[in-house]
Amino acid sequence: MLILSIILQGLLALVFLLTGFMKVSGNKQQIETFKHLNLPQWFRMVTGLVQLVGAFGLVIGFWNSGVTALAGVWLAITMLGGVIAHIRAKDPISRAIPAFILAILAVIIASINFSELLNMFS
Repeated sequence: MLILSIILQGLLALVFLLTGFMKVSGNKQQIETFKHLNLPQWFRMVTGLVQLVGAFGLVIGFWNSGVTALAGVWLAITMLGGVIAHIRAKDPISRAIPAFILAILAVIIASINFSELLNMFS
């Protein structure tokens, strides 16, 4: 289970570092996506920062599994927000699937490391 967690953690950290950076750097595709979703551009910046914080949490989590669990919950909630944004925009389900898959993977990461999160607070 530890190897699965490390692999997923690394992949998710990379994905969220890239997508977070794309959002905060003003990538044209991200700008258009937020316009399409009828969300303000300042929210794109906030979302990018939230994703970067989550990615850094996953990286820190290589040394502290409790932080991995927190980052997993943080990113799962963020991606569920993305799914809701696509549903609200009446997008076809295919446009929401990537966010949904990332949310599921983040939940898996959080679940694997949840006991370490409890140990942080006890």
